[in-house]
Amino acid sequence: MLVIRRVHQNRLDKVLSWVFLLPVFLVLAMAAFVPLGYGLGLSFTNFTLGEIHTHFIGLANYVELLKSQLFQQAVRNNVLFAVMAVGLEMIFGTIVAMIISQDSRLNRAVTTVALIPMVIAPVAAGILFRMMLDQQYGVVDYLLSLVGLPRIGWLSDYHVAIYSIVMVDLWQFTPYVAILVVSSIKAIPKSFIEAALVDGASLGKIFRIIILPIISPVLIVVAMIRFIDAFKVFGTVYTMTQGGPGNATLMLPNYIYEQGVNLFRVGFSTASAFVFILAMFILAFFFIRFRTLQLRRLGQ
Repeated sequence: MLVIRRVHQNRLDKVLSWVFLLPVFLVLAMAAFVPLGYGLGLSFTNFTLGEIHTHFIGLANYVELLKSQLFQQAVRNNVLFAVMAVGLEMIFGTIVAMIISQDSRLNRAVTTVALIPMVIAPVAAGILFRMMLDQQYGVVDYLLSLVGLPRIGWLSDYHVAIYSIVMVDLWQFTPYVAILVVSSIKAIPKSFIEAALVDGASLGKIFRIIILPIISPVLIVVAMIRFIDAFKVFGTVYTMTQGGPGNATLMLPNYIYEQGVNLFRVGFSTASAFVFILAMFILAFFFIRFRTLQLRRLGQ
């Protein structure tokens, strides 16, 4: 009898849990799934703002998108930017995390100062660096001229502009990486490191053999977040270069914005957005899979 009561209680608990979760699913459906479904439908049409007639055109938008040279350039720029920015942020962020992992007043002060770039909006950061990197009136080129170096077209040179965007992203988000990584470093038992020091291991070997494997799952998650954020970069690029010069800094979000807002091609822009969402989903899947494999290795 007691067993039957427990079975009924478990079933009731499951039913009640789904009942309490139902409002959350309804809100999620209204806020996310309904707009996504509507947008997916638009991506198969030639819907354009200002035109009355809209027709179903199947995969024509997706075919045109994949053939577009401008889209291909935006993909190349975005991949180059993400690899450079995130790669450097992971390296410098880990170094900074190692430096500030010791609990002291100086490190706490450094951490507080390092958080300042994170709280600045990307649009504000873009405007700030656009003024600083101006070839005629910017403070950076002015300082270069004081030491006899030529002025550089940080934002006007086709081959330099994307590296300027990377520099701004590096300045703004390296502290973000450092703050997330430092928590995992502090969680490492000090006895591990002390034992390695007693055995005569160098600091580089300690980092490579002890610290890096332990913090690697956190590094993978941080890299995934930063890669997705790097592919979503918009405000900084739009305020600094607007994709120029000559599409040298055109990124996927800027391309989608240009097609949908400036050219009014809503159907085509929506198709571009769904290709972007699918790419981010695949990227996140591989990162999560890699993290799972890394956790299994650590478990062994």
